[in-house]
Amino acid sequence: MSEESSTTAKPWGGRFTEATDSFVDAFGASVGFDQRLYRHDIQGSVAHARMLTRVGVLTAEECEAICNGLDEIRSDIDRGEFNWLVRLEDVHMNIEARLTQRIGDAGKKLHTGRSRNDQVATDLRLYLRDECDAIIDQLLRLQGVIIDLAETEAGTIMPGFTHLQTAQPITFGHHMLAWNAMLQRDRERIADCRKRINVMPLGSAALAGTSYPIDRAYTAELLGFSSVSDNSLDAVSDRDFVVEFIAAGALIMTHLSRFSEELILWSTAQFDFIELSDGFCTGSSIMPQKKNPDVPELIRGKTGRVNGHLVCMLTLLKGQPLAYNKDNQEDKEPLFDTIDTLRGSLHVFAEMLPAMDIRREHMKKAANEGFSTATDLADYLVRRGIPFRDAHEIVGKTVRYCIDHDKGLSDLSLDELQALNPQIEDDVFAILTLEGSVAARDHLGGTAPRQVGLAAKRARQSLHKEKLSAPPAE
Repeated sequence: MSEESSTTAKPWGGRFTEATDSFVDAFGASVGFDQRLYRHDIQGSVAHARMLTRVGVLTAEECEAICNGLDEIRSDIDRGEFNWLVRLEDVHMNIEARLTQRIGDAGKKLHTGRSRNDQVATDLRLYLRDECDAIIDQLLRLQGVIIDLAETEAGTIMPGFTHLQTAQPITFGHHMLAWNAMLQRDRERIADCRKRINVMPLGSAALAGTSYPIDRAYTAELLGFSSVSDNSLDAVSDRDFVVEFIAAGALIMTHLSRFSEELILWSTAQFDFIELSDGFCTGSSIMPQKKNPDVPELIRGKTGRVNGHLVCMLTLLKGQPLAYNKDNQEDKEPLFDTIDTLRGSLHVFAEMLPAMDIRREHMKKAANEGFSTATDLADYLVRRGIPFRDAHEIVGKTVRYCIDHDKGLSDLSLDELQALNPQIEDDVFAILTLEGSVAARDHLGGTAPRQVGLAAKRARQSLHKEKLSAPPAE
């Protein structure tokens, strides 16, 4: 058998009398991007061959030849010695054609009882299952970095904002744990998504199943799937798991984008709360003094790409009748780019955060501005028996007085405060300090340094538990 006939002839070409137009070959080929599935394609084919042998469709000798041939092909691809052919359209037909070239007719029997429709769905699920595990590991690493920061900065005072206006003093550690809470939900979403990914479609064939006596439970066991799909039509046309993963990815990127925006703001001369390490910044080609926060800006920008991929997938599916349609070839590029963007962004964040310089004194000075302890004064008056709405009005007038006299709340004398309300006594000054304000919020979920330390400890224990219970790589 010549190499040309064995590696470039279409496996489905028997019904056709004319060759495919060369432009259509290139236009319709997916091998340029789906070749990254080769390990999982071979993994699925080996399991399929073993199952066919178990049910008597293949002989033991044929199975051994197929598995050895696939192993050699995997090694060739690993070494970069595999010639991918556009004429063979995709990763599946390239590997199958090369297998047949190497081992002869036994290679032609591998596709018995399956279709590219259930084959690609299986490959995608195997691939995405592994990527979920890798992303969960990256999220765990980033959470560990954030918890370290929270513990170290449990007592570092900074302004808390609403509407980007100074609201109340908080601690930097408390702020970090807010990001950890978001990433915790992100990790739970990926883990939950993985459960629905881990369902095996192989055996559904083109759309209706197969007449061969296949053992799908055995194949699923070999591939580590937790269950087998119930409906062959749905199994080959379902891409909900791709949409769900990209949706979870878009939310992770949205969180990283919001975090990036804060790092960008905090690193400006106007805030000066942090300085990013030189390794995560670039300069200007014309302004020699510039140090630009390019890495967080890029993450903020890349979020738009991932959000776009989610819209792409929803649009891709919305008009498709059952079962498989060629449209679904377009699922891979947005999925692959989402994965690459996610993994890159999580990696660089975990490297960038520990390397930044925290300007603690600048944070504290900023927290002292904007009357951030005004709510504490209102709470003080409430504890003196004044209804909250009345206390709110009194403090509002006090702030107005401070603005008119260019003073802060802690700068007011007891006489000035008592002129505004006679129930104020000298113990008020303890709660008008930044330290007093944050220390007063000493409850579960509060910003008091003691509570931040306890929350960081709980978060670390939870992280350690997750790492211990993580399933082994499949």
